[in-house]
Amino acid sequence: MTRAVATAAAAVLLATLGLLGTAGGAHAATGEKVGTVDTAFQWIGRDHDIIVEAYDDPAVPGVTCYVSRARTGGIKGSLGLAEDRAEASIACRQVGPISFPEPLKKQEEVFSERMSILFKRLRIVRMVDSTRNTLVYLTYSEKLIDGSPQNSVTAVPVDRAIAIPVRK
Repeated sequence: MTRAVATAAAAVLLATLGLLGTAGGAHAATGEKVGTVDTAFQWIGRDHDIIVEAYDDPAVPGVTCYVSRARTGGIKGSLGLAEDRAEASIACRQVGPISFPEPLKKQEEVFSERMSILFKRLRIVRMVDSTRNTLVYLTYSEKLIDGSPQNSVTAVPVDRAIAIPVRK
């Protein structure tokens, strides 16, 4: 293997493990665990479950996104070797006064979290719908080779008295 190929392979591996910066300014994030429910008993290791996590939008104080997703249990899940399903649900809500310290990009990835030891990430993208003065959040999973069309969307309307500043 040539040195250039080995360096590129190492960079891809480190990026997938979250050890290098994320693209597009996204925050590598681990949500704050709100709760879990068991979905299947496992004799060894943790049970299969659904986890609900809260993510505060780092650029929009007053908005929190709640994401639910399945987690694989058993031995592989307990060791972090299982590949979780590429399905998630999202609900973002105003949880306090909304403010905009800086103008937002029209579309920006705001969170990214690893879902398996290699190659799969949960992504949350914020979009600004200026016409309706609304923040739209989309969640989906991405694999290095083949992403999933499974997705979920939610919206947070902003009071018309507060215009959403958008970067040009």
